[in-house]
Amino acid sequence: MQKTILKKSLNLVMCGILSTAVLLGGCGVGNTAEKQKEAAPAAKQEVRLSDARNTPVVVAAQKVGPAVVGITNKAYVRDFFNRVQLTERGTGSGVIYDKSGLIATNNHVVEGAQEIIVSLTDGRSVKGKVLGADAATDLAVVKIDVDGDLPVAEFGDSSTLQVGEPAIAIGNPLGLEFRGSVTVGVISALNRSIELGDRKFTLIQTDAAINPGNSGGALVNADGEVVGINSAKVAVSGVEGIGFAIPVNSAKPILDELANHGRIARPYIGASLIDKDISARYGFDLDLHGGIFVMKIVTNGPVYNAGMRPGDIILTFDGAKVETVPELRAKLAEKKVGDVVTIVVLRAGIERSLQVTLQEMPQEN
Repeated sequence: MQKTILKKSLNLVMCGILSTAVLLGGCGVGNTAEKQKEAAPAAKQEVRLSDARNTPVVVAAQKVGPAVVGITNKAYVRDFFNRVQLTERGTGSGVIYDKSGLIATNNHVVEGAQEIIVSLTDGRSVKGKVLGADAATDLAVVKIDVDGDLPVAEFGDSSTLQVGEPAIAIGNPLGLEFRGSVTVGVISALNRSIELGDRKFTLIQTDAAINPGNSGGALVNADGEVVGINSAKVAVSGVEGIGFAIPVNSAKPILDELANHGRIARPYIGASLIDKDISARYGFDLDLHGGIFVMKIVTNGPVYNAGMRPGDIILTFDGAKVETVPELRAKLAEKKVGDVVTIVVLRAGIERSLQVTLQEMPQEN
């Protein structure tokens, strides 16, 4: 398994919504609502394939494809005449993972939507409701209520993935005109660590083609199990075949919490911090003693109540030395609201051990 941080010079884009010429949000450019209204597909005659043709890719596509849906994001905007109209912002993909109508997709596919339209593979289009969305993991859950049984995709175990094994991406590249497209490649790498803004993601890398509109779709193994939720690609001239998916093992607990509670309860310490990288970037001349400088503290927040004050330098978090803010965030992400952790700080040359009770991060943060 490899770990790396993609340089900022790479143009990493999310493959989900926003119909612009830029590959941000991966929508179907020019995909109007009229084009989405298609008759239900005619019943197909059963075709017997030879063993040579009936490959694991064919079997996996037949198994998972019916559970991959189109998701259209609509929002109210003002037109040229200053009239407010409900307008399509773009399209993405989703995966039905529960017969009650629960659909896994990306946060950036549904972000800012006033209305969600879900297009099923049987030709029906129904309204969906966003039960919960989480920007930090780029995951969301949409719920639909329809008559009859829904096709459901089976989640696999992404921890068993091997570099080089087949990877099958199913989704709606460039909008619903190309719905249910199947592309094939391999698992290129595991545990790729990438940064988007101030967020860090650990993703599966694949060379199966992931294009605008594929966001929220399924990355499938040769057994027909969903092992990832397609999310992003590197879009740089001369670069091909570098796409990313959220491992399903990481996604499942997030999806469950979003479906049940509508949000993710995350702990925070309540402080603004500066590490060596931030210090160098902004020209601060700080002696950090190999730690993290505490610039501001939230009154009555976790570290405030434990006795931490601005000017302190955090040396260790829960027994582990931390030198950068991402390192501290990674350790914090392993904890739960209500956990008590020991933070050692340096103040006026003296080390102090503080017992911090983690609180839930306010939603505005």
